[in-house]
Formats: sequence, C-alpha cells, structure tokens
Amino acid sequence: MRARLSDIAQQAEVSEATVSRVLNDRPGVAPETRQAVLTALDVLGYERPARLRKRSAGLVGLVVPELDNPIFPMFAQVIESTLAQSGFTPVLCTQTPGGVTEDEYVEMLLDRQVSGIVFVSGLHADTAANHDRYRALIARPLPVVMINGYVPNIAAPFVSCDDGEAAELAVAHLVALGHRRIGLITGPDRFVPVQRRVAGWRTAMTRLADATELDLEELAELSLFGVEGGEAAAGRLIERGVTGVVCGSDLMALGAIRAARQRGMSAPRDLSVVGYDDSPLMAFTDPPLTTMRQPVAAMAVAAVRALVDEINGHAAPHSEYLFRPELVVRGSTAVVRPAGTTPAPGGARTPAPGGARQRPAPPTLVVPA
Repeated sequence: MRARLSDIAQQAEVSEATVSRVLNDRPGVAPETRQAVLTALDVLGYERPARLRKRSAGLVGLVVPELDNPIFPMFAQVIESTLAQSGFTPVLCTQTPGGVTEDEYVEMLLDRQVSGIVFVSGLHADTAANHDRYRALIARPLPVVMINGYVPNIAAPFVSCDDGEAAELAVAHLVALGHRRIGLITGPDRFVPVQRRVAGWRTAMTRLADATELDLEELAELSLFGVEGGEAAAGRLIERGVTGVVCGSDLMALGAIRAARQRGMSAPRDLSVVGYDDSPLMAFTDPPLTTMRQPVAAMAVAAVRALVDEINGHAAPHSEYLFRPELVVRGSTAVVRPAGTTPAPGGARTPAPGGARQRPAPPTLVVPA
C-alpha cells in the first residue's frame, strides 16, 4: 500500500498524506487537488474506492432518427453529455429505415427500467401517427420529453425551434437581396415542423413579396428529406423561374445547389439558397451555406433539465418551449441577378446591355434572430 501511495502522490504531485485523505474521503482537500488524485488513480490503472465512484442516477433513453443528417448527432452529443453531468447514463437508440422501430426501442428501454426518455424528431412530429403511445408511457408513469414536434393534449414538456419564424426570416433575407420568386423546398406536410415552415413562408411571401395564392401554389415543393429530395424539388422550381429557394434542411439545400449546377447554373449567381439547421461543415461547403441555425445546445439542455425535473418529482410545465432560430449569412445567397443577363454556354453569364454587372455577394456575417 505504501508503494501505491507513493506512485499516486508522485503522479498527482501531492503528498502521500493528501492522497490518503482523498482515498478515505476526508474533508480538508481542495476540489482541484482531490480531482488530481482521482485522475492519478485512473491514469495508473488503480480502481477507485467504492465510496468515490460516482453513482449513476439511472438510465435515460434517447431516441433519435438516423444519423445521416448531421443535426441529429449534434442533438445526441449535447443531450448525452448533459445527462451524464446530471448523473444519468444515456442509452442511445438510433432508427434506420427498415431497422428497429421507435416502438421496439421503447419496449427495450422499458425492459431496462429507464428513468425517462427523450424523443428527438420522432413519431410525435408526425400528425399521421397514433400518439396514444406517448399517453401510455406517461400513464405508467414514465417521464418523457419531446424535441421538435408538438402534440396537443399530451402532458409532457416539448422543446422546439420556431420553424415558422425561421421561414419568415429566410424569406425576408432573400427579399432584401431583391428576390421575389422565392421557392420553398421542404419535407412531407404531415410533419408538424413542415406545416409551420410552410405557414411562415406563405405569410412572409404574401407580406414581403406580394405573392398571390397562385404564386404560393406554384412555388412550394414538398419532397423527401435529404440531398436527393432537395435536388428533385429544386429542379422543378428552377424550371418555374425561381431565383431563390428556402429549404427545410441543410441537406436539401445542398441538393438544390447540385440541381442548379446540373443545369449549367451556379449558386449564388443564378440561384440563392438558404438551408436550415446549420449542421457541421456547412461553413465549408462550396459555396458556404447560408442557413437558419437551430440553437441545438440550448434546446438540448432545456430538454434534459425538464426531464430531470420530472424524474425528481418536480413537474416541468407541460407546454412547448419555443427557441428562436438565427440567420447565418454565408456565400450561397446574393443580390438577385439583374434583368437582361442571359446564360452563356457552360453556365457563364453575359452582362446586360449597357455594361450592367451583378453586385458582389454580401460578406459573411451572422445576423442574430
């Protein structure tokens, strides 16, 4: 034991007496010194005494969609770390097409006697799904919190980004750049966030771009989420003469840029594109993507705090917490191309008569919501 104390003291750069006090969980040791000794134990491969091991407050399930969209790993990472800080052990359940379903994951989590579950963009966001599954969980009772997708008459906390405001801000940004024919590309309309995005886009287009009902019908394209869905929808909108598009995800926005390039066009010279999420690497795409940023960290922390309160018997408000999005302006949006310029072979542009030239794209900046 003497040699072990020496090794630990040397590694932690403290006295053996200090090591002894920490190992016996006695007072009189500064927190940073105590942590240095515990770190030395871990580094040297010694098992911590039972009294010093951090006890888990229980398991918490985290159900997220497939991780192909980078926004979902972002949510998972923040939620997992925040749960761990509260003493809970997260159990990550990732859905994939044709794989384990949300209901099957829930059954597995119940078998493991989890203390609660966080659902991210799950079936609660689908208006066509049966939401009695969540009412049954709450009746057990089991604390649940849901992110992005509100369901009325369910006694649980909901955390969402304000999708309607996001669409309005995106349209306002493009209108300020001179665009009027602004298309909307988003997912199937059975999802709550999609419905809110469509409503926000329609409101902004009517108020800011003088769009008629016929315009709104012509300029909205609901497609599959993902690059391919964005590409297909953008192709149809380009044929209808849009100069800018607001997309329901960053991946759909990348698909829209690809559709423009396949037609000899480029972004933002011929088509301004706004994404949604501000997922990792969007600042490094070509061009860097203008997008609506979800406040992922704030949303995830709020969801975990609400769940922990529920688990500890302090009921959180059973309502929806709405978080404001943030417009991040980068290189995929620019002033609308002046009337009279015509496409040249290979996508090059010919200036309009009189030497009119397109103004350069605005510099990169972040505009707070």
